[in-house]
Amino acid sequence: MFKRILVANRGEIAQRVIRACREMGIESVAVYSEADADSPHLKGADHTVCVGGGKSAQSYLNMPAILQAASQTEAKAIHPGYGFLAENALFADQCQQGKFTFIGPPAQVIRLMGDKATARRTMKAAGLPVVPGTEGIVSNCDEALSVAREMGFPVLLKATAGGGGKGMRICRDEQSFAANFEQATMEAGKAFGNAGLYLEKFIEDGRHIEFQFMADGFGNVVHFGERECSVQRSHQKLVEESPSTVVDEATRRDLGARVCDGVRAIGYVGAGTMEFLRAPDGSLFFMEVNTRLQVEHPVTEMVTGFDLVQEQIRVAANGPLTMKQEDVELTGHAIECRVNAEDPFDGFRPCPGLVERFEPPTEVANVTVRVDTHVESGYRIPVFYDSMICKLIVSAADREAARKGMIAALETFVVEGIKTTIPIHLRILQEPDFISGNYDTGLIGRMLGS
Repeated sequence: MFKRILVANRGEIAQRVIRACREMGIESVAVYSEADADSPHLKGADHTVCVGGGKSAQSYLNMPAILQAASQTEAKAIHPGYGFLAENALFADQCQQGKFTFIGPPAQVIRLMGDKATARRTMKAAGLPVVPGTEGIVSNCDEALSVAREMGFPVLLKATAGGGGKGMRICRDEQSFAANFEQATMEAGKAFGNAGLYLEKFIEDGRHIEFQFMADGFGNVVHFGERECSVQRSHQKLVEESPSTVVDEATRRDLGARVCDGVRAIGYVGAGTMEFLRAPDGSLFFMEVNTRLQVEHPVTEMVTGFDLVQEQIRVAANGPLTMKQEDVELTGHAIECRVNAEDPFDGFRPCPGLVERFEPPTEVANVTVRVDTHVESGYRIPVFYDSMICKLIVSAADREAARKGMIAALETFVVEGIKTTIPIHLRILQEPDFISGNYDTGLIGRMLGS
């Protein structure tokens, strides 16, 4: 096992990894930017190193600085968390070259799954159903439009190197296609350094279902069931839950087995998530593999009882999985709300600044409450980074108890000095379609009339 792990991230996920290290008796190294010099998560680390300026490119994306920090603190492994360098194959390569263990899948797997068009072909060959679309990237707008006509509108333009909704456009007719193609191409090139697009049939009223899995270096793969992530704004998730209200045990068992087969076929090692789009008729189509830990991993931990971060670390240390598929059972129901420093009634405008008072809930009757955050009263949220400040997770014996428990938890959550997404979460949880479990990715748009 590792003696010391460097956490190449910040905020809530850095604190989460530091906690896992402490529970395993492993020392942690927290890197930080100049803007994060007073971040509360640094208090929990055994060692801290400043790696550059406030902008991400100067610090959390600064590979030489992070590798130098690992070297000077004699850390033997690097945990990238999510975001920043977590799915950067070059960084994984450089870790290996520097004789540091990258706590994530091999670089070649990150590359394979990082190109969405290649991932589609790979998983289709492994027997997973894919959304009808092009086999690879389209070379120009005319070719893409010709394919769209054959496929039938609406269609979805997607960046092959994409993520987070960038480089993605819904095209409902020929008239808007050229403008959407140009916008998606420009956005993809700017965001990912790769302007390539591919085309998929757009499934109306779809639901976002994803399977959490873990693989070790000995060919063992286990899935931990599914999460429902359909409550989204501009392809950014707001609420996640497990299990999904529309996935039965037979589907979970069958698709989960195929997920494991697909993952095993590409030599995956570590934690990952396979994402699917569910059509209104119940068909499930492969979308992509996220080669990292997900923001929403706590809902899976709450219903399975397994610590995914600790398992990541064990697998990275060349250990076998500590569980078999038959050990994984989904018990009860869990819901997670991402609390962001945003004004949900002003276009979700980011609201960095001084958090004058921060008092998350600790106990709610008949449910289990978990709070993953690095924020405390008196903390000033920097302007440079993602706006998420907390993940509030509630689990209970059944979905309705979890839903009501989450409402109670949100109602007692005190945040002063900044605006947050708590009000929109309360609306979502009391929306009739969410209460019934009969919702899709268009829920937020219908709620806000957009």
